[in-house]
Amino acid sequence: MPSATEPRLAFEAPIYEMESRLSEMEAQYARNRSTGDTTRIAEQIRRLRRELAALKREIYSHLDPWQVVQVSRHQSRPQTRDYIDLLFDQFIELHGDRAIGDDKAIVTGLAHLDELKILFIGHQKGKDLAERTACHFGCAHPEGYRKALLKMRLAEKFRLPIVTFIDTPGAYPGITAEERGQASVIAENLMAMSRIKSPIISVVIGEGGSGGALGIGIGDRLGMLEFSYYSVITPEGCASILWKGSEHAPKAAASLKMTSRDLLSFGIIDEIIPEPLGGAHRDHREAAASIKSFLLHALRQIKDLPADELLARRYDKYRKIGAFADNPTTPESVNEAMEG
Repeated sequence: MPSATEPRLAFEAPIYEMESRLSEMEAQYARNRSTGDTTRIAEQIRRLRRELAALKREIYSHLDPWQVVQVSRHQSRPQTRDYIDLLFDQFIELHGDRAIGDDKAIVTGLAHLDELKILFIGHQKGKDLAERTACHFGCAHPEGYRKALLKMRLAEKFRLPIVTFIDTPGAYPGITAEERGQASVIAENLMAMSRIKSPIISVVIGEGGSGGALGIGIGDRLGMLEFSYYSVITPEGCASILWKGSEHAPKAAASLKMTSRDLLSFGIIDEIIPEPLGGAHRDHREAAASIKSFLLHALRQIKDLPADELLARRYDKYRKIGAFADNPTTPESVNEAMEG
């Protein structure tokens, strides 16, 4: 359960209230355990736990898109380095892009996922203000994407599967990034990842914003945590463009169709990874276990495919995204539609 000092989402107020009651009853049970009959209190605790689980299920099964965005940004939500500790038996971090420096917004390294050796890449937002500032709040510079591509080339050389974790509102938008070729570096990553002869599995663990997400997101399998989002732009950015104010972000979130359920129905992603009851911020270990199950299943399906077949499937995957109607408009068709 999140502590009282952590940020709380408004729609979770009933959950926090019931958790507070449960904590009080558990404390009372502990006090009375050695001095009296605790049967009645134990039964109340069991009942309250059932009610709490039902309440979380009810609230989280009806989140609107803006509420999903809020959950994806929760300060207590596990980040890339949390998952590194929970998922991998061994992790050796690799640094630098051999040109500018080491961008802390992208973490790369060699890891063991059970019996599998992999190359790992992930966005890191940071926990406190100092770390967030160092990581640019998860917004990578060009050197971050160059670092990622260098490590992917290394994985290709040794035929290692690649796992990427996406959690960014977008690539760093400042002038220093533009001066160092932000757009062209991301474009190069997109092209290169489409051709790399190693299996690539990507997971959106929080925010998946714009080209910053795509820069490490092209691959063979794409999964999303249940309460994450994946979009061409943040809701605030979209609202500022369309309605001239970020206060319209909830409306933009609904219009963008960027939740895991939307994107699965469109064929953009391959699987929704279930989160713990009440969101990943309430149980980091259970969230990691769900991701691990997805990764192992996906990797075991494709890790032994011949390179030619792997690339052909990857090409087909992206060719199938999107649809259009091949029905040229003519004056006659317009008149028929109006008459109908």
